[in-house]
Amino acid sequence: MKFTIAKKLNMSSHFLESGLVIPVTILHAGPVTVTQIKNKEKDKYEAVQVGYGKKKNHSKALAGHFKGLGNFAVVKEFKVKDLAQFEVGKKIDITDFQVGEMVNVTGIMKGRGFAGAIKRHGFGGMPASHGHDKPRAVGSIGQRFPQHVRKGLRMAGRMGGVGVTVKNLQIIDVDPKRHLIAVSGAVPGHRNGLVEIVSTGKIKDLEVKKVEKKEKKK
Repeated sequence: MKFTIAKKLNMSSHFLESGLVIPVTILHAGPVTVTQIKNKEKDKYEAVQVGYGKKKNHSKALAGHFKGLGNFAVVKEFKVKDLAQFEVGKKIDITDFQVGEMVNVTGIMKGRGFAGAIKRHGFGGMPASHGHDKPRAVGSIGQRFPQHVRKGLRMAGRMGGVGVTVKNLQIIDVDPKRHLIAVSGAVPGHRNGLVEIVSTGKIKDLEVKKVEKKEKKK
């Protein structure tokens, strides 16, 4: 299983040899260091804990946990099935990732502040005519039974700021020297925000999409 932690830099465009332009997001990935290996006997589950980045000051507990490894700003866990290939202190970089590999990217989406139900949940809204003066209103929020607003009802409220996973993004380019990965499309989060990259284990050729011009009907 391949995984790493990356920092979102910016979006750009990548040109294939065929001339196709692919929108990509540039990520500064790794290297990460294995700080702990969790197993079923002691921790009831199997996972690998890794550290990323640098931090000047730590609490005494974290300083003891990272002793001899470094001072890390971020610590994340990834569930894996085969723990034999990992050991504490091992550094993981992006050399294992390949062009064309499919990955899942997880990050925290930008906060949108307080938003109405139509923007937040995609409601259709009310008719714009026949006496409706509030076409973006929520509408009915309850009925006679149970005589109160049900818990979890979709209404207006704070939007964004939650974890989002975008699946099956394709790696378009890998630059191990500069620790850069270019993935197709957009990933959640703001610039310099942290994301998690996990490989799906599938590799596909870079698709060349041909745009056929539709003949105008006479």
